[in-house]
Amino acid sequence: MISSLKIDPQYDGFLFLAETVRNPPILVSHRHREVELNLVVNGKITYVLDGRSYTFGRGSLLWFFPSQEHQIMHRTSDAQYYVGVFTPDMIQRACRSATYADLGKEDVGDVGILHSILEPARFDLMERMMAEIMEGSMDADLLNREAGFGVDSSFRYAHHDPDALNAGLRHLLLLAWRYQQTAGAHTDSLKLHPSVRQALALISENPESESLGELARKCSVSEAYLSRLFRKQVGIPLSQYKNNIRLGRFWECYSRADSINMTEAMLEAGFGSYAQFYKVFRAQYGCGPRESLSVARSPSE
Repeated sequence: MISSLKIDPQYDGFLFLAETVRNPPILVSHRHREVELNLVVNGKITYVLDGRSYTFGRGSLLWFFPSQEHQIMHRTSDAQYYVGVFTPDMIQRACRSATYADLGKEDVGDVGILHSILEPARFDLMERMMAEIMEGSMDADLLNREAGFGVDSSFRYAHHDPDALNAGLRHLLLLAWRYQQTAGAHTDSLKLHPSVRQALALISENPESESLGELARKCSVSEAYLSRLFRKQVGIPLSQYKNNIRLGRFWECYSRADSINMTEAMLEAGFGSYAQFYKVFRAQYGCGPRESLSVARSPSE
């Protein structure tokens, strides 16, 4: 699906540090008109694009272009990675020479997820630059919950110094692209088995209604084979992946303008009981839901 990133016209994009312990696992396939840049600073993240999975660790610099529909499939509990997006208007203004011409394209050919591994000195420089650009930005919890998808319909990204942000984003984009070109592309990936691809699509459509048996039947394999293959290729058990989908849906429901309460949002997201919801929530965020949700809004329940 094409996602609206809700970028105010005064900004040329935005930047935030995504963290597994703060960031809701909204695991949907999406694309957007903005070029996206990720820099992994800790842990590992796994994306799926065109039926292949790509896992990135510390020092990985990766790019997504407007035509590339991508999906986060898994993140380790300690994962931290910067997410920067750059508007088409900014790219048109900033990228005038042949060196940067590819940044204005819808894609860069059949290379999967374009990425490279930065040498330590370059990685340190980019990490410091991103941290400086982030100064004066919004609360980290709010950014992790809303930036990008913005599950709250009223959310808009903001920075106290738009001119400094825009200048920093432009410098960041050009420097990162020069690093990408000199480092060379790495295209290592894992081709997902058709059964795993089908299971991912079915779970994304309706995570609460598909049991392991139903998924295996629709994928034309045995339950044991699907369970084993899914864990091997995705990196987590099928049940955990389904719970991550439910958590993402919970945040969408809980942050809606009609302000339904936690219990209603939990049930609408597909959790069968508060005990199940509490266990999954605590495993993801390290604290109970009531403690965490006080950051999002004052609970009504």
